Amino acid sequence: MTLCQSLQRFGRVGRWVLPKSHHESITRSFSVSTPLLNDTLRRSAIFTAEKKRQHEAVGRINKIEVEVTSDYGNELLLMNRDISTPHDCAKHISGHLTKNAFVALVNTDSNPNQPWDMHKPLSSSCRLQFLKTTDKNPWIANNTFWRSCSFMLGAVVSKAFRDDIAVILHSFPSPNVYSGSFILDAFVGLESWNPSPEELRSFSADMVKLSGEELPFEYLSVSREIAEDMFSDNPYKRVHIGNIFENHNEVVVYRVGDHVDISRGPMMNHTGLLGRCTIASVHYLEDDQLFRFQGVALPIGHKLNHYAYGILENRAKFLNDHMIPSQTKFQPAPEYATEATKVN
Repeated sequence: MTLCQSLQRFGRVGRWVLPKSHHESITRSFSVSTPLLNDTLRRSAIFTAEKKRQHEAVGRINKIEVEVTSDYGNELLLMNRDISTPHDCAKHISGHLTKNAFVALVNTDSNPNQPWDMHKPLSSSCRLQFLKTTDKNPWIANNTFWRSCSFMLGAVVSKAFRDDIAVILHSFPSPNVYSGSFILDAFVGLESWNPSPEELRSFSADMVKLSGEELPFEYLSVSREIAEDMFSDNPYKRVHIGNIFENHNEVVVYRVGDHVDISRGPMMNHTGLLGRCTIASVHYLEDDQLFRFQGVALPIGHKLNHYAYGILENRAKFLNDHMIPSQTKFQPAPEYATEATKVN
């Protein structure tokens, strides 16, 4: 029996119990008078405190040289090690670049061609490029966009339901732009729920609203202790964190507004880079006891006529079987998976 199959919910009080075969029993109880939103705010507060602690721990500020190549030419910038980010570098070049760059590409002698978050501090002197979905080879930017859409969908879904309906985010697997949709898997405490067209349009509207806020994707690498504290209310994430730390000594979390989640990244610059968006379908994964939310979107500035976009919407209505939890073995966890194999 999979972890997802073993998760059970009892009554309106809302209690989930994992069997001891997963090394320990993880339980959580909540009352309808204590909204899950409190867990969201608690996670965000831990994120803020840890980000401040890491910033203060930098100590003496050392300078690094950053060679920037962009549409505006080449620039040599003197930046602050472990503080300055690609976003900070872009500010020295152009406001248009600062707003429209999706993700960065960092080159060092020892580590060439590293996709790099716009809000992730630079740790050494490097050569820096800014990537967009309109580049000749948009592969990195497109995957970053798809992953970021899944993250935003998690932020929307976690706040979309009444306080007395339990919502636990499971994961959003690595993006596959050929699969036809970005996805999010979540437990929702509803029986026989088949969302109406109006409900799907509400999810889509919330995505567009989040885009309009142009919130940055904040990056933070944290210890196992901090990660487990952040997600102490989420039994899925606690198991994923344990798996991640079998091969890693840190876990990466991101924040948009007050929504925090795990991902190996990178994420795009800010939510405003999401243009047209449709949450097309929600499918129940019976073996996992999860709902799979599926959507399709275009980056800001990309336009398709109504007919062509309708084809994308219709394709996104069919079940996307990419990395279904009960059918896939992840290494080390869905949020970090660079590859996955089918379960025999």
